[in-house]
Amino acid sequence: MHVVNLAFEAGAFDAALMRSGTSSLVWHSARELAARGHRVSVVTPAHGRADHLRSVHGATDVEYHDSYVLPLSLDPAVWPGFPAETGVPLRTTALRMERDGVELYFLSNDLLDRLPDTFYPDESAEGADLSYFKTLAFQADGVRFVRAFLGAGADVVQAYEPVHHYVVPAALRADPGCPVVSTVATNMPVDLKVYRPQVEAVLRLLGAEADLDRCTDVPLAEDDLPGRVMRDHLASVRASRRAGPGDVCVYALTVDQADAVDFMVEGQAETYTTFDGTPFEAYFRRLAVSRVIRENAHKFFVGGCAMSESWFARDPAAVDRRAVLASLGLDPDLPTFYHAARYSVEHKGQLELMRAVDEVLTAGGAANFLLRFSLGTAARPHEGSGDAFFSEIAARHPGRIHLDWRMVDEDTLFRHAAASDFCVFPGKYEQDTFLIAQGEAMACGAVPIATGQEVTRHFGQSFDPREPEATGFAVPRSFRTDDEVLRAALVRRLEEAISLFHGDRSEYRRLSGNARARARRFTWARSGALREAAFLRLVEHGELARSVPVPLLIARGWYDRLDDAARAADRDLLVRTAVATGAADVLLREAPDDAALLREAFRHAYDRARFDDCAALAHHLGDEDLAATVRERLAVRRGPGSWTAEYRFPLAERVEMFLPGADGHLALVAERADHVFRATFPGPYQDTPLVLLLTLPYGRSAWDTVSAARVTPL
Repeated sequence: MHVVNLAFEAGAFDAALMRSGTSSLVWHSARELAARGHRVSVVTPAHGRADHLRSVHGATDVEYHDSYVLPLSLDPAVWPGFPAETGVPLRTTALRMERDGVELYFLSNDLLDRLPDTFYPDESAEGADLSYFKTLAFQADGVRFVRAFLGAGADVVQAYEPVHHYVVPAALRADPGCPVVSTVATNMPVDLKVYRPQVEAVLRLLGAEADLDRCTDVPLAEDDLPGRVMRDHLASVRASRRAGPGDVCVYALTVDQADAVDFMVEGQAETYTTFDGTPFEAYFRRLAVSRVIRENAHKFFVGGCAMSESWFARDPAAVDRRAVLASLGLDPDLPTFYHAARYSVEHKGQLELMRAVDEVLTAGGAANFLLRFSLGTAARPHEGSGDAFFSEIAARHPGRIHLDWRMVDEDTLFRHAAASDFCVFPGKYEQDTFLIAQGEAMACGAVPIATGQEVTRHFGQSFDPREPEATGFAVPRSFRTDDEVLRAALVRRLEEAISLFHGDRSEYRRLSGNARARARRFTWARSGALREAAFLRLVEHGELARSVPVPLLIARGWYDRLDDAARAADRDLLVRTAVATGAADVLLREAPDDAALLREAFRHAYDRARFDDCAALAHHLGDEDLAATVRERLAVRRGPGSWTAEYRFPLAERVEMFLPGADGHLALVAERADHVFRATFPGPYQDTPLVLLLTLPYGRSAWDTVSAARVTPL
């Protein structure tokens, strides 16, 4: 095959050209396919680094010149002071180099050469600087370059990251015989949207069209209180993005037009498809992108991700642990906890991590913490401190915390990982996908303490470290800023790990061995074989599959996509799954007379805070006690100038209550006492429905709306 990669960043062969983990994914995937005998061409921007490419890597000019005007349609609400319709004249040239059997083409023009230090436009550029459209220019240039220079021999086009290629599948679909694979490298908000007139303008430029109505949400009704509360809250905690009416969902457009959609790991594919157990789940089901995903799920596959061969080739036993730790001012006789990530306080859970470290050390915990919060780039390492609060904590514990803000080379990272006993990665919002840094530390034997995210479950950290295959310790998923529940869980896990290290060395060695073995499963050879098989099927058959297997439809709760024959053939699986998830509508159709089964389903529905299902099951059973458990979960105590809501749900770990107000939604975190959550609101009670966000065990979440009819005054 001839596989063409379109990637906004692809320079992981040179640290000076690398800005994110996506670069590593692109480069190693391309190398592996080339090693398997395929022709691989990577098309990427030069990012203003043409001189470096020529002098260091011997890149040469290609006989390619393309002049056109990139049309820009600017939303007046976002771009005040700019014309609504304008254009940027561009003249695109290209450099070529070959490395490890991979052809690399670097495109240059006035937009693609901007931001040579950061590569990526900052969010602040939107509405202020046309460099914001650099990624859009790459989409147009990439399509035009493939058509003019590579298209005649291309068998598959693989485009990385939907936010960087959302017009590419629709554009290349107009060119017969060349399927497009969309690789989802990171978990951007699935409802991320772009200005519809801008999408239409670029599609016209590229001679393509798409049904954009399918990718556009219906505005929320004025009286849709739950929808509005969910939308506003999710935007405030980074799980969603507010957008204008009629804007086009990037991911919906990509999935609808691509021939296949490629994920890093199973957990990412499942989470990005259902958002099960997250605060986003209920709102997601309302969106156009949810429908588009369900209709196109037969296109999905997992191509995988991995650590580099150079990392696996190194020997952790050859690292002098005592010398490394002593050189950092740490005590080699103490357990060492390692964290290495870019500085991203909320996404990476670093605020909660630092507060937990401070509490553990202040209480006398005997441990070292080797913490890297990388700023800058490998080409321009950051010097000095990046966070005064973090530096203040480190200063309180001399000889116990080594805090570093620099980007460093792989040799240094390997020595630090190999000298560590545990690694700590409390990522939040299900945004981490594969998380190479955790895998690298585990491959050296570091026992993980990490969030029990679905997107990183492949690394095997467990809520019960006694499980035979467990690799370490999990903390609950987190979907909020400055999360006290996550901080407290980190404190408990750090203390547990310190006790394990100083006490049960055989148990520590078991977990360390499991961690090392698990991480070393993830090789680029394995990933390359998976993508090769998917690409060959596309070339030979024109599609990955015609439909989603029935067991997968059942597992995802897509019961409406089951016909009568599928229901009959897999009835046992259907009923078992419906019981485990508390799906009342399925059970009342499939097993309406099995009271024991329905009572078991009630328990599972209650555990998941699926109260509508609970109510339906209790009503069908005629069980007033069960019905009262659901009906009486909220009570209101009226006062002269305020009122108090009392919410009874013993499984909740946190309850947030939302009320509509003139200036948005008033939100209060309820205080807990004896399984009753209380919050006091100002003003008289107006029989207004109360919307609640519940945090459940293991970091699961659920929304609950209690109408006035269910409120019992005290």
